[in-house]
Order: sequence, then C-alpha cells, then structure tokens
Amino acid sequence: MLKVLIAEDEDIIRKGLVYTVDWLAMDCVVVAEAANGQEGLEKILEVRPDVVIADICMPFLDGIEMIKKASETVKFKGILLTSYADFEYARRAIDARVCEYLLKPVDEEKLAETMKRLNEEITSSKQMEYVMEQAEMEGGTLNLDYYMQLDVSENRYISKAIEEIRSHYAEKLSVETISEELGISASYLSRKFKEVTGQTFLDFLNKYRVQQAVAMLNTRQYRISEISEATGFTDYKYFCAVFKKYTLKSPTKFIKGI
Repeated sequence: MLKVLIAEDEDIIRKGLVYTVDWLAMDCVVVAEAANGQEGLEKILEVRPDVVIADICMPFLDGIEMIKKASETVKFKGILLTSYADFEYARRAIDARVCEYLLKPVDEEKLAETMKRLNEEITSSKQMEYVMEQAEMEGGTLNLDYYMQLDVSENRYISKAIEEIRSHYAEKLSVETISEELGISASYLSRKFKEVTGQTFLDFLNKYRVQQAVAMLNTRQYRISEISEATGFTDYKYFCAVFKKYTLKSPTKFIKGI
C-alpha cells in the first residue's frame, strides 16, 4: 500500500482530496497533509511517503521547490496539482523530476490511473533495488540468479540478455547481436539494461567474465593465456587490463597472491 502525502493551501481542496477520494480502492493511504510548502517539506522528511501530491502555488515554499528540496533526502514520486496550464510550470516540474502534472479540479479517474501506474513503478523499483543489493556479493562477484528474479513480463529482454551472458560469455557477444535476436534496437536494449542492472551491458559482461577467470585461476590448472581465451577475451592484453580494472591486480599477481 502506497503512503501518500497531500500538500495544498486551500483547505476545501485539500480536505476534499483527503476525505472524498477512495484511496483504499487505489491501494493507498493518506499518511499526512500540509497547508503550505514548508510544512509539506517537514512532513515529507518525517513520514517519508511514497507519493507526494502538491499544489504549485503555496505559501512559504511552492510545490515544485518543496518537491525538489525533499527529493534530495527522500525518494518518492511527485504529482503537481495546479489550475495553471502554463509551459513554464510544466518545465520546472520536469526539472524537479515530477512524474505527473494534473489540472484542477482533479479528475478522480485520471488520478486513479496515475496512482495505479505509480504503484507498479514503485513496486518494480523496490524489487530492482533488492535484487541489485543481493546481486553484488562479497569480493565484487555477481550472482546472476538474483537478476533473473526480475519480473520477466516487464524485463524479459533483460532476462534474455543476462541468460545469453551466462550461457555464452566465452563467445563473441555484444548487445547488438542480442538485440537483433530479440527484434529490438541496440540502443533500447542498452538503455533498459542499464536501468535494470545499474551497469552497462559491456561492464556486466566483462565483470562476469572476470569472475569466471578468477575461478579458473584458483584451480592453478590453466595458463593465463588459456584463461583469457576461455573467458571470451580474444586479446590477451585487453584481458589483463580488464582483469586488473575489477580486481585491482594483474592475473599474475592474483595467482601469486600479491
């Protein structure tokens, strides 16, 4: 259930939003209300809501500045309410990373659609945050299974890309070849991959390759050149450079434990 804070200086509008909107049907609860921007800022910092609905024009601090200041400390989705269909307001709202810009009087159906979308985005974001926290294991290695826990209906392209890395890391692999197989553009896949994993495709691939190289080095059964080729690095010097980037040691020093 999303926690909502409403900041509006007009009592009748604020109370109307708090008490006449069916928040429970939207899987939301109003946890606080504020009559001006300064009060709103203080309450955001106190209750840490998931969504902040604010009027633009308020005493002490307008809605945009309130959201902008609060966003420096608290992560939430911002919705601006205003009777001014003015581009300058919209531009400032975009700068403040406001996710919705609604005109008064509020259309409850539109509000419900917005809250449903935000609920899905916030749930997905929290899932991604958890996955990314769990994915970075001790020693900087990657546990791809955590990434694969992502909702495949929303991130099926990323799941496919990660599976390709897992299965074919030793081969020539690129975001272009995978995107072509999926029927999407390379730029789109690159952007979504970064959004979901927090890393570029190449960075993720190289980190996983180095992880496999470390496992092979620890067996003491292979020459460094063999490991380089076996983990998808056709250029030995490039392999050494990438290995050192992630482990802070050259392969030779890693083997010697120095």
